[in-house]
Amino acid sequence: MNKRYLSLIAQSLQVKEWQVENAVALFSEGATIPFISRYRKEATGSMDEVQVAEVKYRMGVYEELDDRKATVLKSIEEQGKMTDELREKIEACVVISELEDIYLPYRPKRRTRASIAKEKGLEPLAELIMKQDKTDIYAAAEQFLSDKVETVEDALGGARDIIAEQVSENAAVRDALRHLFQREAVVYAKVSKGKEEEGQKYKDYFSFNESLKKIPSHRFLAVLRGQAEECLSVKVEPQEETAVPLVERKVIRFVSDKTQSVEQIRLAVADAYKRLLCPSLETETIHWKKEQADTEAIRVFAENLRQLLLASPLGRKRVLAIDPGFRTGCKVVCLDEQGKLLHNETIYPHPPQNERSSAMRKISTLVESYKIEAIAVGNGTAGRETEDFIKRIAFPHTVQVFAVSEDGASVYSASPIAREEFPEYDVTVRGAVSIGRRLMDPLAELVKIDPKAIGVGQYQHDVDQKRLKEGLDTVVESCVNKVGVNLNTASKHLLTYVSGLGPALAQNIVDYRKEHGAFTSRAELHKVKRLGDKAFEQCAGFLRIPDALNPLDNSAVHPERYALVAQMAKDIQHPLADLLVSEEVRKKINLEAYVSEKAGMPTLTDIMAELAKPGRDPRSVAKVFEFASDVFTIDDLQSGMELPGIVTNITAFGAFVDVGVKQDGLVHISQMADRYISNPNEVVKLHQHIRVRVLEVDIPRKRIQLTMRIN
Repeated sequence: MNKRYLSLIAQSLQVKEWQVENAVALFSEGATIPFISRYRKEATGSMDEVQVAEVKYRMGVYEELDDRKATVLKSIEEQGKMTDELREKIEACVVISELEDIYLPYRPKRRTRASIAKEKGLEPLAELIMKQDKTDIYAAAEQFLSDKVETVEDALGGARDIIAEQVSENAAVRDALRHLFQREAVVYAKVSKGKEEEGQKYKDYFSFNESLKKIPSHRFLAVLRGQAEECLSVKVEPQEETAVPLVERKVIRFVSDKTQSVEQIRLAVADAYKRLLCPSLETETIHWKKEQADTEAIRVFAENLRQLLLASPLGRKRVLAIDPGFRTGCKVVCLDEQGKLLHNETIYPHPPQNERSSAMRKISTLVESYKIEAIAVGNGTAGRETEDFIKRIAFPHTVQVFAVSEDGASVYSASPIAREEFPEYDVTVRGAVSIGRRLMDPLAELVKIDPKAIGVGQYQHDVDQKRLKEGLDTVVESCVNKVGVNLNTASKHLLTYVSGLGPALAQNIVDYRKEHGAFTSRAELHKVKRLGDKAFEQCAGFLRIPDALNPLDNSAVHPERYALVAQMAKDIQHPLADLLVSEEVRKKINLEAYVSEKAGMPTLTDIMAELAKPGRDPRSVAKVFEFASDVFTIDDLQSGMELPGIVTNITAFGAFVDVGVKQDGLVHISQMADRYISNPNEVVKLHQHIRVRVLEVDIPRKRIQLTMRIN
């Protein structure tokens, strides 16, 4: 990679250039973000996962820039207009806007007013005006009259068209205006004619203006969505009284002059700004601001997704899961400790059937027959009513009851993945199974669903979809590898996200298990079809084998360090297994004695930390939550009520909280604490259990305003 690019990435991340260079080299060798950040700390100077991911993203940006440079160079060379100076300028570009400004005069274009004027022979007149001397321009213009140019004003108008285009393609002018737009532009929005009723959800923007610099990302994306739906008319521009003089100062040598040439240039500049520069820079600025807004929205979504994927699992328990419903009944499934479907049927405890007694008997029988330890109830339609119904059943032993988010369950149940898993069952059974498995292990189940369908984003359908997918896939990969994956029980969908694998190798691992039985060691991965040394290097440390002969196979210690750990055990004259169970034994190890070029202190420290807790799941255990027993619908809410709630979504402007009424309430960021906070994640996490007070209930608009400031 270009050394200047490396330097710029290092500056932006505030790290050394060698750290970036090594990370780039590792990526070029096929290494993944989790692998680099976990097992190559010496090479990167212990850059964390976020920094490593940023290096990869910026690599892509600069690769795209280089591709564009190649296209621009080829185009200009084919036109026969390339010079050494121009080539140097192009090759020195480090941002795409700078490159496009240089290329603009050479970009092939349709016939314009300027090109028509040139066809009429008016370019020399434009050049004469741009000399800005005291020439009698009107007299000079007479020399250009012809059957195509009938009057002096026609000649001057054509010359001004040529000047306007030249001004609009001037890189210095565009750069100055670009900074003015970014610094001083205002976002204006108003309701589109005749859209007052249809656009009611954009009512706040019917007569709106806000500084582009200050407008938050969620508000900017809302304005753009209103424009896309043709409910709003939107402009983004600075004051013309500021912009036009700025352009004049770039092209008029002596702005105070009153010569005829300067008068013509002023007219051309005003036309260039209004007709060419302002529309072009407005489009570019909106794109620039939207990129920033997209970045923020994707960051919010990614953080929410991370919290959701790392939500507390119940673990290996026998679970009865219910997908609630009124008219169509409640679909019930029983799952074993591995999430395998054992039984399914439908009960009708709610109106219109009201078969409560028989439904209670069925549930009691199922709990006893299948030795059920926990019940998962979907939180959608009839969720609260079903949870209340279940809690009224007297079970012979303790059975925990959990409300489980249904977001994305319907997407999963109709997906090819679900059809492949349960070809003989309909979508209702698949949905109920998904609800139960989510309780047991949210990560293992949610990786089967498109993250956008999980419902924890902010304007996720409005942002750049390619960037969103890349960002969310990175988060899923990060979470899967942070937790680690049981090599002998993981589905192919979960294995797909393990560092170095992917769909094909994940399927090959599953096929190998079916043919040969459970893996007994990580080394056995070498026998999997097409899983070569590089893939083994990338994936092995993230795969776990709980009952392996070598205890390190159930830890995050990488196989490439097994010999090192074995040497440590030998040197202190203890069996290797003792290192994983005794702190006293581990204290005998002098890490300094094992520092080498390949295994520095960061790696050795990680090894010791892992030996202290081999294979431990970093997630906490799921806890039961109960809504207020007397609140079921929005009509039950009153201002001043204090209620328990669950955080369901976090945005830049606050958090949405489920208080059990089928409509989430909003805790605005200003109502989250008794101090100033800039990010809701400072105060709450997804699925956190909190207490809130009702501030306001707007039943017609289904809006609930809540506060966490209740002390």
